[in-house]
Amino acid sequence: MEIKRLYVGKRLSEVAIHNSTVYLAGQIAEDTTQDIQGQTREVLGHVDRLLAEAGSDKTCVLSCQIYIADLAHFAGMNEEWDNWVPSGHTPPRATVEAKLADPAVLVEIVIVAAQR
Repeated sequence: MEIKRLYVGKRLSEVAIHNSTVYLAGQIAEDTTQDIQGQTREVLGHVDRLLAEAGSDKTCVLSCQIYIADLAHFAGMNEEWDNWVPSGHTPPRATVEAKLADPAVLVEIVIVAAQR
């Protein structure tokens, strides 16, 4: 049983790969001065990059969990999501309002995907 991890840190790994399944840690924006749309765009860019490094892409997403600091931002987040997710490849998804660890973070996205 091989588990490959990418960007291993003291507290977490950004990626774990097992049995051709890619698990991403929750992705947040580095530039938290952005509004919900900017943060969501940045986060989805992180997702794209990490999936590519793991031999996957957004057409292979199996599930998505989105944590949003304030549901008042739901429409703005969804606008960016709709621009990002490929037609015909929308994964099962849950969106939850949550108090995130850093109050400046407006959205955190967790992805599970298959490798190509």
